[in-house]
Order: sequence, then structure tokens, then C-alpha cells
Amino acid sequence: QVQLVESGGGLVQAGGSLRLSCAASGRTFSDYAMGWFRQAPGQEREFVSAISWSGGRTYYADSVKGRFTISRDNAKNTVSLQMNSLKPEDTAIYYCAVRVGVSYYDSSSYAYWGQGTQVTVSS
Repeated sequence: QVQLVESGGGLVQAGGSLRLSCAASGRTFSDYAMGWFRQAPGQEREFVSAISWSGGRTYYADSVKGRFTISRDNAKNTVSLQMNSLKPEDTAIYYCAVRVGVSYYDSSSYAYWGQGTQVTVSS
């Protein structure tokens, strides 16, 4: 079992930045790839970014590529998402999760979801 707690969300103006963090406890964090997903009101949960267990490989949705950066610190059991040049369409609840399946991009490959943190970008 893994417990995940996201933090760092908030209200920011378009063009601003936020840094989300996900703290993990339970199973050995460094054994697993991690992902960030988001869900806007009335929309399905969508992939944002993922990082391999070592941090050596990263993956991004086209919509955030070049603006968001994922990183992890296995010594501190945390994964972070630095979000720059935020746009109103980035507004959503952001979730971190543990990859237990094959795909980095499909939410069905993830388990142990956190409770989410709200990001609101005003225009």
C-alpha cells in the first residue's frame, strides 16, 4: 500500500508558475514510476506527466511540453511538478499516482491515487 499526498496548488494568474509536490509513504517509493494527471470539471482525467523510477526518463502531454517539468527525489519520497507559463486551460484538480501497469500515459496503469490539489489559473 502507498499513500500519496499532493500539495502546492492554488490560484495564479495566467503566465504565472506553481510547483506541485506529491509526498509518498508506504511501499518503497523508488521502485515505482510516478505520474501526474489532471481533471477539469466535466472532463475526463487526463495524463500530464510521468517519470521513471530512477528519474532518468520523463514523459509529457503535448499540451504541457516545454512548460511543465517533472522531477523526483527518492531520498525524500517526493515527486514534483514545476508548472510555468500557466494558462487558464491548465485549471484542474491535479493528482499524482503510482504506475503499476505498462503504460505511462494511461490512467488505468496507475494506482494509489492521492486526493488531488486544485490549480486555478485566471485570465
